[in-house]
Amino acid sequence: MPMPQIRVATEGDRATVIDTLTLGFASDPFIRWLLPVSSAYLAIAPQMTEAFGGGAIDAGSAYIAGEGKAAALWIPPGLEHDDNEIGKILSANVRPEIKDAAKTMFADMDAYHSRYAPCWFLSMIAADPAWLGQGLGGALMKHALRRVDEDGLPAYLESSNPRNISLYLRHGFEILGEIRHGSSPVVTPMLRPARR
Repeated sequence: MPMPQIRVATEGDRATVIDTLTLGFASDPFIRWLLPVSSAYLAIAPQMTEAFGGGAIDAGSAYIAGEGKAAALWIPPGLEHDDNEIGKILSANVRPEIKDAAKTMFADMDAYHSRYAPCWFLSMIAADPAWLGQGLGGALMKHALRRVDEDGLPAYLESSNPRNISLYLRHGFEILGEIRHGSSPVVTPMLRPARR
């Protein structure tokens, strides 16, 4: 199978990247725990994606494969996701019975992440479900990790879907633990130590 074309996503790609990630996360256990109703998910997921990783597009560290078949948002060292916006979105849209657990989940994710700063943070990576099984995730990982290795820094991520852990392990990430509260699914923080 030929390697897909991978390039840095530009501002003109923003809508395509957000749409691809929205499709790719439509069956993600954690995001669907937060937003289980399909109409709410489709309305709110693009806002969450923008708040959680849209800064990668501005920073030139978002990648697009096959002109929108898959995308990845890598937050460079020194840049953070928009915690205030994420808090507002969650407060307005998450079911009351899981709000405390969701808040604790995000706090625990931030605590893990902060232990390994400065690092590159893989905020989101996904393929449009119509293009799964074509190696797009692996190709995106290889492409981005070359840049991470040039900086000589670790890479950090939080796997919200257990099916993706094998991909991350193949690319040198190690499991740090598990995050789970209340009825939430497990989120797995992972670190790839710095390489040169």
